[in-house]
Amino acid sequence: MGRKWHAVAALGVAFAATAAAVAADRGLSLVGAAVAPEEEMGLLKKVANLLWKSGANTYQHVWPPMQFSWQIVLGTLIGFFGAAFGSVGGVGGGGIFVPMLTLIIGFDPKSSTAISKCMIMGASVSTVYYNLKLKHPTLDMPVIDYDLAVLIQPMLMLGISIGVIFNVIFPDWLVTVLLIILFLGTSTKAFLKGIETWKKETIIQREAAKRLEQTAGEEVEYAPLPTGPSAAGGTKAPPSDEAASIMQNIQWKEFGLLSFVWVAFLVLQVTKNYTATCSPWYWVLNLLQVPVSVGVTMYEGLGLMSGKRVLSSKGSEQSTLKLHQIFIYGFFGIAAGLVGGLLGLGGGFIMGPLFLELGIPPQVSSATATFAMMFSSSMSVVEYYLLNRFPVPYAVYFVIVAFIAAIIGQHVVRRLINWLGRASLIIFILAFMIFVSAISLGGVGISNMVYKIAQHEYMGFQDLCKYDA
Repeated sequence: MGRKWHAVAALGVAFAATAAAVAADRGLSLVGAAVAPEEEMGLLKKVANLLWKSGANTYQHVWPPMQFSWQIVLGTLIGFFGAAFGSVGGVGGGGIFVPMLTLIIGFDPKSSTAISKCMIMGASVSTVYYNLKLKHPTLDMPVIDYDLAVLIQPMLMLGISIGVIFNVIFPDWLVTVLLIILFLGTSTKAFLKGIETWKKETIIQREAAKRLEQTAGEEVEYAPLPTGPSAAGGTKAPPSDEAASIMQNIQWKEFGLLSFVWVAFLVLQVTKNYTATCSPWYWVLNLLQVPVSVGVTMYEGLGLMSGKRVLSSKGSEQSTLKLHQIFIYGFFGIAAGLVGGLLGLGGGFIMGPLFLELGIPPQVSSATATFAMMFSSSMSVVEYYLLNRFPVPYAVYFVIVAFIAAIIGQHVVRRLINWLGRASLIIFILAFMIFVSAISLGGVGISNMVYKIAQHEYMGFQDLCKYDA
């Protein structure tokens, strides 16, 4: 009973404080006066209007003219290094691109998000082209795990479509809060995984040093972790990480399934562009994406559950998946796509740490995440283009920059891994990129929030049905 009365008293104090604030705001005295029901409704109406105004759409695009300047030079350098590191970590680099485009080039945040997706597409296409000729670090299979991509990528693209819609609706402050929480968590998780992998690599190198002493000076080549970060060792690495033929290194059936999903989504998006926003056909075309993505994912999932298909990149840790695991992977695929569409980032910020937790080697994790991002980012670019969200000349220029940077980054880091014997470098680059993205995007978001508060600007949700890019 004592606790109950304390709770009642606390509620009473809170109510009195609220009433005092309302009265002070209206210049009224609390002495001998009660708060009228109309005044209480007025306070609630203020809160509702802060978050939502019917038909409100105050957003204005800012597209600076494309001309040679120090902004272009500096933005190119930052974009180059962002694409190089982002392609290695399998995250795309959007966490670097968006602040660069906003603070240096001068685009508005949502246009920066769209151009960022163009750069991610350029970097991912370049990286996939580079990886097509590479083999798994320890197994006789492509470095890209096509079965894993088929399981994740359709749900990733469904999440992208949802994220693009949320990008129009959500206020900037909510996006900032979600971004900081998500990225700090995933960067910490990836960093801890990197430390764990580093320690295992150190053990392998010590064992190699002992064998070197026993063999009287014979050279011992670097052997990557046998079956991923959680493996114990024992499998001999193949003599070369390059496939004899690119055509033979591609699993065409899985590639065809992914291409089918991409084409189906493209047709639906293009058709949707000729319907009125929020019309019945608009929502029908959006909902038709669900059976396409779920159907392909469940087709792959049933194969993995029955044992007809396996996640080959896990090596000796291969096992049939359970139904709840299929749903979990699908959920993470949607979550990664939603983050990518909402923030203009690569879904690798979610997929990278997820693949590592599954026991996928860092090289395969990065290559597979980038492969899936190639499809999803290109779909985002199509959607943003149909929404008229970016200027084409700027987009083409930065796509070229990202394409070149990604090839150089892949080549340099591949050489470093072979020289140092540390595939964990990829995991640390992943953690670093996510952390830098949290700081840069979070800082830009907080700065925008402070400015809007000072200017008393509307900070609520936008009306999708009234949106006109």
